[in-house]
Amino acid sequence: SGINAEYGGVEIDEEGTSVIDHMNYDVSDDGDHDLIVADSFTSASVIVGESPKPVLFQGVGMAADLDNPLVIDILRASSTAYSHAANQDILEYPLAIGSNLLLVAGMQARNNARIVIFGSHLMLSDKFYNADVKAQSAVGGVQAAGNRDFTSNVIDWALRRNGDLRFSNVKHNKVGEAPSDAAYRITDEVEYSIVIEEMRNGNWEAFQGSDVQLEFVRIDPFIRAYLKPNSEGVFKVGFKVPDVYGVYQFKVDYDRIGFTHLYSTTQVSVRPFHHTEYERFIPSAYPYYASAFSMLGGLFVFSFVFLYHRDAVPESKKTE
Repeated sequence: SGINAEYGGVEIDEEGTSVIDHMNYDVSDDGDHDLIVADSFTSASVIVGESPKPVLFQGVGMAADLDNPLVIDILRASSTAYSHAANQDILEYPLAIGSNLLLVAGMQARNNARIVIFGSHLMLSDKFYNADVKAQSAVGGVQAAGNRDFTSNVIDWALRRNGDLRFSNVKHNKVGEAPSDAAYRITDEVEYSIVIEEMRNGNWEAFQGSDVQLEFVRIDPFIRAYLKPNSEGVFKVGFKVPDVYGVYQFKVDYDRIGFTHLYSTTQVSVRPFHHTEYERFIPSAYPYYASAFSMLGGLFVFSFVFLYHRDAVPESKKTE
C-alpha cells in the first residue's frame, strides 16, 4: 500500500507493480514493456545537469501530493505510461498515469534539507550505467544511456554539493558616499549590493543568476528591481527612495526550484526633509507667490488712493 506519510507527499505504488509503457519501452525489453526509456526531466539543470540524455528505468511508479509545494518532479514518465502489475487485467484505476507518474522524486524542506526517491534501484546499477538505449518508437540508432550522469547529478544535489546558495557582504549607501547606518531622506539616490555564492561540484563559486530581485518594502513593496551580477558574484542595483517616509527593508527573497532558499533583509529608516532642506522657492508654487504679491500690491494702491484722494468741493459751497 502507499506510504506517503513516510515520504512527505510522495506515494509509492504497491509491491508487485511496475511502470509500463507500450510506446516508449527499450528495444531490449523482454516483452513486459516495463524496461522504459525516460527523458521527461525537470527543467532545473542544477538538479539533473545540462541537457541530460535519456535514461533506462525499470521499477515502481510514484505519485506526488499536488497540495505539497515542496515535492519536485525530477523525472516523469511519458504521456503513454501507467503503473500496474504486468500481464494482469486492469480492474481499478492505477495510482497514476501519464506525466502524473513520477519515476524519480525529490523534496526540499523549508530548512533546505533534501530527500530523493528513486523508483528503480537498477537505475544506479553498473548494468544500466553501461547500457545502450533506444525507444521502440524512436527513430535513429542506439545511444549510450544517461543513467550515470543523471544519477550522479541528482545525488550531488541531494547531498548539497550543488544548488546551495549563501550570501555575504550586504551593503547600502547613498550614491557617492560610504556605507552608513544613518537614515535616508526621501528622494535620495541609493545603491544596494550583496554577494551571492553557489555551491557547484562541492566548491563555492560566484552565482550568476539573472533573476535575483531586490524589494524596498514598507508593509508592501514600493520598489522591485533586478540585481545585476558581475563576474565575482556581486549583485548591485541603484534606485531613488520613494517620496514617503517611514521604516523600510531592503529585502532579497530568492526561491527557485533546485536552489536553497535565500533570504536577506536589512531595516533602514527614511525621513522627510528638514525645514532647512526645502528649496527657498518652489517652482510649482509660483502662482501662489504671484497671487500673494498681487494682493499686497493691490492693498498698497488702495491705501494710497484712500489716504490721498480728496473729492472736489462744489462751487455753491465755495460762494456760501
